[in-house]
Amino acid sequence: MKVNYLGPCQLAEHPAFDGLEPQRLPASCYLVEVSDEAGGDGGIIEGDVLVVDEARPVEHADLVVVEIESQFRLFRSHRIGGGHRLMPACGGRGHFAKAKDCRGVVIQHLRQQATA
Repeated sequence: MKVNYLGPCQLAEHPAFDGLEPQRLPASCYLVEVSDEAGGDGGIIEGDVLVVDEARPVEHADLVVVEIESQFRLFRSHRIGGGHRLMPACGGRGHFAKAKDCRGVVIQHLRQQATA
């Protein structure tokens, strides 16, 4: 699933940030917004904002952002030996990667509340 880079948490402004204190997040954090590839019926849907920490080491079962062909994409990591099997967050065929290929680990999931 594709995600769009929004910028460092310290500088970004987004409606999903309501109630979040960006100054409490590490300086290594940035925001991405989930693209329309996510659909609307999963745990992560289009428009969700994810806080990603680029300094956090990738662990088993982490949700990670990986840059592939100049696009940020979201995967679930499965540790295998010294590498990771990355499975797309919205299903599909995965691939192997080293931890250095990952651009960060998702540490928070934000959803903008609908207004009537």
